[in-house]
Amino acid sequence: MVHKNPLFLVVAVIFSTLLVHAVVGAKASMSFSVDLIHRDSPTSPLYNASLTSSDILRKNALHSMARLKHFHSLIDQKSVQSSVIPTEGNYLMKLSFGTPPVEYLAVADTGSDLIWIQCVPCPQCYPQDSPPFNPQASSTYRKLPCGSDSCQALPRKQCTDTNECQYSYSYGDRSFTVGTLSTDTLSFDSSDGQKTEFPTTVFGCGHKNQGKFSSPSAGLVGLGGGSLSLVSQISTQIDNRFSYCLVPRSASSGSKLLFGQEAIISRPGAVSTPLTTKNPPTFYFLSLEGVSIGDETAKPISSQGNIIIDSGTTLTLLESNFYNSLESIVKNAIGADPVQDPSGTFSLCYGTETNIKVPDMVFHFSGADLRLQPVNTFGNNGDLLCMLIVPSESLSIFGNYAQINFQVEHDLEKKKVSFAPTDCTQQ
Repeated sequence: MVHKNPLFLVVAVIFSTLLVHAVVGAKASMSFSVDLIHRDSPTSPLYNASLTSSDILRKNALHSMARLKHFHSLIDQKSVQSSVIPTEGNYLMKLSFGTPPVEYLAVADTGSDLIWIQCVPCPQCYPQDSPPFNPQASSTYRKLPCGSDSCQALPRKQCTDTNECQYSYSYGDRSFTVGTLSTDTLSFDSSDGQKTEFPTTVFGCGHKNQGKFSSPSAGLVGLGGGSLSLVSQISTQIDNRFSYCLVPRSASSGSKLLFGQEAIISRPGAVSTPLTTKNPPTFYFLSLEGVSIGDETAKPISSQGNIIIDSGTTLTLLESNFYNSLESIVKNAIGADPVQDPSGTFSLCYGTETNIKVPDMVFHFSGADLRLQPVNTFGNNGDLLCMLIVPSESLSIFGNYAQINFQVEHDLEKKKVSFAPTDCTQQ
């Protein structure tokens, strides 16, 4: 039977159009996960067996202070655009560039935006285990022109005589990367063995790269909130969300970075807090209203967007007055006499022979109370047990030790971060 009713035909066309859009949207949505390797874990190619766990903790503490300094310098810039970006993060991930794909190991960093790798020709490069990426060997590689939106988004850029876009980034530790802003297919081997591809991903093809970059890392994957970061570029395909689950340092299994539907927290006990929009957009700002132990609470002077959540900083750093108030509460709760850290790295330590009982701490984010276990707040420093929260003369950072054994979901559409207590070794 053929319907000749005009209204029926209009409804049928609209329904068909909506159905097509729904199918296209479903195809566009991707869900995958990749392994994160802590640079100091036994499974990392950067692992140094001669370092004790205490050596590693002190090294990462110093790295945290350096990272804090450079975060502050970036935020304190009179111009919101800066070509100075922080020292690299703590975690490595595998990814492939080009067609055919060539696999590399790169630093995953929530405190940076630009994706970049070392490329040939490379007259000034740091050593890496595998050869630098050869763009001429990739059939999908393209250089971006100066007039492109991506080139205009760079904080520092130059145009060549052939209208190619050149980027230049310097890091807080005097490292730098200079090269050609380009596009190519970026692909990941998911934790379940599936390959996920993202054509025409914008990245920096670095021809001059020097400084304290870590061999065998070939570059960096920015996971920040800026327009050139990985999560921003693929936002529509991953439903504007990603999450990670960080395992304890002693775990034999690795951490996970999840995108799309896999990133959604499905277990009970999750709490959520709003993301605060501030400059620079790279950083994820939260509002921390206080930290409590039992009935006592330490509070900051101001709570609106007062702390950055960052997977690349080891320690948690709190503004000095806020920290001093918390330290006093911790001392009262523990009751034992503190011991001075001879290295001067940590502000509050106890002798391990005293068998102290470390209390839980509740971090009161706006709308979300997050209970931290001793594994999140104290660590062994030789024959001392030291608090992994230290004072800061500038801003506050919620570091990765505090996030161990939580699934941490960033929902960039609803502008919120959610936490769920999780055994991350079982992810």
